[in-house]
Amino acid sequence: MTDHIIEFIRKKDLVFKQELGRGACGRTVLLHDDLIDENFVCKKYSPFSDVFRETLFANFIREIKILHLLNHSNIVRVFNYYLYPEQYAGYILMEYVTGTDIEDHLSSQPEDATDLFIQMIEGFYYLEANNILHRDIRPQNIMVTDKGVVKLIDFGFGKQVFNSQDFDKSITLNWWCETPLDFQQQIYDFRTEVYFVGKLFEKLMFEGGLEQFKFNNLLGRMCVSDPNHRIPSFADVRREILGEKFFDIGFTNRELKSYREFSSNLHYVVAKIEVSTKYREDVEDIQSKLEDCYKKVMLEEYVPDITMITRCFINGRYNYRKDSPMPVSVLKSFVELLRACSREKKNIILSNLQTKLDSIKRFDEKDENIPF
Repeated sequence: MTDHIIEFIRKKDLVFKQELGRGACGRTVLLHDDLIDENFVCKKYSPFSDVFRETLFANFIREIKILHLLNHSNIVRVFNYYLYPEQYAGYILMEYVTGTDIEDHLSSQPEDATDLFIQMIEGFYYLEANNILHRDIRPQNIMVTDKGVVKLIDFGFGKQVFNSQDFDKSITLNWWCETPLDFQQQIYDFRTEVYFVGKLFEKLMFEGGLEQFKFNNLLGRMCVSDPNHRIPSFADVRREILGEKFFDIGFTNRELKSYREFSSNLHYVVAKIEVSTKYREDVEDIQSKLEDCYKKVMLEEYVPDITMITRCFINGRYNYRKDSPMPVSVLKSFVELLRACSREKKNIILSNLQTKLDSIKRFDEKDENIPF
């Protein structure tokens, strides 16, 4: 029988170890699970003021929903939650990050600056790709583990966005730096997040006297107050970082040939891309889809339906040229390239493909429907 209630009657007992902190919305404590010998952070919803208890409870539920959408090495993991709606109370059980915040870490290990910056960008790039704004970017919310892994924490002000109205500036925080011009327009979007991440790292560099940093020019463009002149997204920031890595890693002539033949074919078959269309970002998923495509057409000379390839990379509306078949041999060579590459190389390949797609003409769907 479907839709019947499954009751888990075994109660789970955890050992209280210590309090980690308090905030406007509650306490954070360290708990230990004796059965598997692991520590967990437990965030208890318990606001100081009962006046806002009901209103802020909705934010607490939203934080749980956001954390359950996320699975990334640079974002704190959530394991479970317990909600008591009648009492407007609840708990979130999360990964315990053993380490310090990024400010304290860099004060003692400034040589890690470039690596930590790249990890921060990877974390915020993942949030951007999943349409989630953090909205509380400050040093205390960026932890670094004892093994040097960045962990973004505290999504209490986080927000999942679905349309342009969701970018309205709906919260007011005591920011630790000069706010950008976005705020004058009552906007908080991913460009705003780029600004605060840039300003945060700029602050860490200045106060820590960090002189050797590989991405000074890029950081400067992230910190521009005017959003119209700021580098517009974490995808663009990441692409520039990967472009720099291209020279460090290097590709063989055979690898370059496989990439260039495929990218040229892909670039030619896509005629126009709608302005709101996004790229697919999970390189492993793209590889899997391309492998499936190849299995379906491996006995052909040309790919019979080019959209099966373009849909692997483009998520949204676009126009394509029907009279531009891709040779199956080109697809095969590219799939073999991805299979042989490390994840880092794959990311560089995807970044370069997206740069090539960026050069394709954009169209606004609304304008396309206008007869003249």
